[in-house]
Amino acid sequence: MQYINTNKLEKLEIKKENTYIILDFDKTITSFESKDSWAVCGLQLGEEFNEEADKIYEYYAPIEIDYTIDEKEKEKYIVEWYSKSINTYYEYNLTKEDIEKSIKQSNLTFRKGAKEFIKKANNCKIPLIILSAGIGNVIKEFLKKNECYFENMYIISNFIKFDEKGNMKKFDDKMIHTLNKSMEGHLSKEFEEKIKQKQHGILVGDLIDDTKMVPKEKLNEVITIGLLPNEINLDIYNKNFDIVLDKEDATFQNIEKLVFKNVSI
Repeated sequence: MQYINTNKLEKLEIKKENTYIILDFDKTITSFESKDSWAVCGLQLGEEFNEEADKIYEYYAPIEIDYTIDEKEKEKYIVEWYSKSINTYYEYNLTKEDIEKSIKQSNLTFRKGAKEFIKKANNCKIPLIILSAGIGNVIKEFLKKNECYFENMYIISNFIKFDEKGNMKKFDDKMIHTLNKSMEGHLSKEFEEKIKQKQHGILVGDLIDDTKMVPKEKLNEVITIGLLPNEINLDIYNKNFDIVLDKEDATFQNIEKLVFKNVSI
């Protein structure tokens, strides 16, 4: 455990009745060792695809976590990265069946306690938003496969549309990437109404930019929790999150204990 803003925790008095939850997916709900949903999506597309995808990832991934780069400049690279990745799926003829098979053979696993946390949130009727710059189809299928896809849940992500034969048609709607991840403008009216009825939020992510999942003006009502991927950016994480958990302590059991105190969800 690296940092806790105890004043904010005590001030907000988080309870299951007055709270909604917003979670990142890759390396947050899933374990740090898991492949991300982009990589999982293409596991059936062959060695040549994987080599090309790896080259794209190795070039752009360090830019994503370089917080010395101006944000506008960084966004150009991120959009370029996502566009190239999307075009590679088109090029190698991704199908719906490919995704289903890929999830079965992937190393996608839950972060410790995440599966139970999601199920408890559903049992307590706490609205839960999953907001990911990854692939929504992978997220949805993974949760369904693990019996963790519930009515209290809303997924905001990049969804692929398929034709009647299961061939990839296009990505749906506006691209969601690391720097524009926000629940604002993406929720259904019904789910937005649920959120309006809640006083506080709990936000969990593994990147600094995950704090943008909630509009800036609402951050004073939200407990933000950063799951530290490495010690390099510790100071930046401490400045941006209310709670920072390192690899050893970054479990959903700890998140539940810290945030809900004596109120079990």
